[in-house]
Amino acid sequence: MLEIRDIHKSFGALEVLRGVDLQVEQGEVVAILGPSGSGKTTLLRCINFLERADAGTMVFDGETVSMHKASRREIAAIRKKTAFVFQNYNLFRNKTALQNVTEGLVIARRMPREEAAAIGKRSLDKVGLSDRYDYFPSQLSGGQQQRVAIARALATDPKIIYFDEPTSALDPELTGEVLSVMQQLATEGMTMLVVTHEMAFARNVSSKVIFMEDGVVVEQGDAKSFFEHPVMERTKAFLNHSNQ
Repeated sequence: MLEIRDIHKSFGALEVLRGVDLQVEQGEVVAILGPSGSGKTTLLRCINFLERADAGTMVFDGETVSMHKASRREIAAIRKKTAFVFQNYNLFRNKTALQNVTEGLVIARRMPREEAAAIGKRSLDKVGLSDRYDYFPSQLSGGQQQRVAIARALATDPKIIYFDEPTSALDPELTGEVLSVMQQLATEGMTMLVVTHEMAFARNVSSKVIFMEDGVVVEQGDAKSFFEHPVMERTKAFLNHSNQ
């Protein structure tokens, strides 16, 4: 479904991505692991064109585009088939949970409000918030806010959802409710690319794991092999440190 070839990205003199390749098949859950500053979030933002890569090629759903030269039309066409869940929710503070989910459908996709509301309610039901349609973000816990953000992503019926460390802003007791929703989506066959520091999720839910450091992919493989039989010494050190 998604293939990235030789992506590069620098911020001034700092080279953040140095020739990353990535492949995601339909129905896969791909976890991207790595220490802080390894380029994980920059990679995800470049894939969704929130940042413009300096070089690289994307093949998405059969269409090939230059990640540096993609036109607005090409980017819009790709984004219509994708959704992005941010680390810090990115909800409208002055809108209810339901309005947060339906806003993009009504404004960007020009969907009738009644139809958007029906989709929004189904999406909120799916993430366990059927009793929170009319609650504002300030009335919701962090975990509930992130579940609203996931509902907003689901409402667009994406082919793939990108998650940028979706639990890192949450207290530990709220992390489980978000991971539970993501695990359910994985069970249902949703294709997901997840930047995460949650080792248990990467081990037990993802089908493939990618380990990045210093802007390159150090090692990748199916989750079982990655955790049980890592090849690279740097991967072994990272996993040992994460398990302490």
